[in-house]
Amino acid sequence: MTEQPNANPQQPGDPAGDRLAPRPLARPAVDPAQAATFGRPRGVDGAFDKLYQPGTNGQTAPGLNLAPPTPESLAEAFRRPPGAEGVVLERPYGTNGSEPSANDAEGPLWTTTSDPWRDPGSGAVLAGPAVQQESEEATDAKRPQGALLSLPEVLFGRRVQTKALAILAAVALLIGAAGGLIGWWFADTGTELTGEASISEADAAKERPAGSIADIAHRVAPAVVSLEVFKPGADAGQQGSGVVIDTQGYVLTNEHVISAATADSATKITAVFFDGRRVEAKVVGADPKTDLAVVKVNVENLTALQVGKSADLAVGDSVIAVGSPLALQNSVTAGIVSALNRPVTAGGDGGSAPVIYEAIQTDAAINHGNSGGALVDATGALVGINSAIRSSSAEGGSIGIGFAIPSDYAVKIAKTLIRDGKVVHPDIGINASSTVAGSSTMGAQVRNVAPGGPAAAAGIKEGDVITEVGGRLVRDSAELLVAVRARDVGEVVPVRLVRDGSSLVVDVKLASD
Repeated sequence: MTEQPNANPQQPGDPAGDRLAPRPLARPAVDPAQAATFGRPRGVDGAFDKLYQPGTNGQTAPGLNLAPPTPESLAEAFRRPPGAEGVVLERPYGTNGSEPSANDAEGPLWTTTSDPWRDPGSGAVLAGPAVQQESEEATDAKRPQGALLSLPEVLFGRRVQTKALAILAAVALLIGAAGGLIGWWFADTGTELTGEASISEADAAKERPAGSIADIAHRVAPAVVSLEVFKPGADAGQQGSGVVIDTQGYVLTNEHVISAATADSATKITAVFFDGRRVEAKVVGADPKTDLAVVKVNVENLTALQVGKSADLAVGDSVIAVGSPLALQNSVTAGIVSALNRPVTAGGDGGSAPVIYEAIQTDAAINHGNSGGALVDATGALVGINSAIRSSSAEGGSIGIGFAIPSDYAVKIAKTLIRDGKVVHPDIGINASSTVAGSSTMGAQVRNVAPGGPAAAAGIKEGDVITEVGGRLVRDSAELLVAVRARDVGEVVPVRLVRDGSSLVVDVKLASD
């Protein structure tokens, strides 16, 4: 059996022999930079505290100075004088603690008897004993009393004349009055928020060249009147417009404007001119089928509106509507011609027959009361009589679709009314209706033919579809009516129709309605 070495060799001083010997001390490498910064100075071994051994007299160890010596100049200026035992730094006398000499020209800053408090650090022992001072009353009583000064002497330092004082008082009064007036003016003109404004005004007036809307309105206004139709004792009446077409007093308007006067002789018509004149108007004649009428006023020096040719109008031409919409007299609106030869069906209220006429469509604003007023072109000439509007509301306000009866046709009817008091219209002698959507032929379909009438004499039969009258296209029953009325009584016109899919033309001699 092999002997094993003892795992725990006995250490000196360890009788039991069960303690391990200390391991070798591990010393890691030291960075040279850190060693230079934190290591011991060269030639020094052991702890740092061995360098600082205090001496017996409070001095540090020999060979080690903790601070540099005090400069000789500072030590001489601030240390106690040599051999001056018991001398404090606060010295009230000479600069070196000695009595003041003759060389001290200004003397010490303070002494123990004169002003000890000039030294903030001096002790109370430097001050002398407190001395009781006399009261101010006693001092004043001992002072000699001189002569009292007068007001001029106080103000000017010498005596002045009474006249000079009066002049000075007057000058002061004037200065005070002027200051008061200036203050009153500033207070009266306003504060920092108010004052006199500087408004820049134009040097010249507005330009209104010939042909402008303002120029046309100025020339047209005297020839356009407002018509008030009312019955004495009634609560309400009718209101519209009219156009003076003759200096003798003839006024052209719509029939529906004065219809109450034609139905009841007790109803009165009043024409109101642009200058405020109000005169009575009499009915000359009315034509319900064309919605035109003529009234007459007895007024001297009337201005009549020049009549233009509506046939010369083109879509897009500028037009101006003048009238009294909603009783607002002398109102002017401007627009363009939106369409021409537009068949319009209006009226038909209260069981009356509807009115059908060929109209000028315009976007110039037209409202209730504009009826019977003037539609003029860019030269101020009458080209239409405002008559109807298309509206999307029950009140009938303008939506930019208005209609006027062309002046060529309106003046023709007016001349007939002035001459005869009534109008006779051409008639074809049939009743027709528009063809339904989806039909092979578009036009006016004959529903019945009057026996012995112009259509019956020309061979027109029920069921025929009329497509043209006198070379004019007919697309519905309204266009058939306006095409016939555009002709004269007794005139022979060619009528194109479609029968059983075949087209044929017949000549019709128009009769009177």
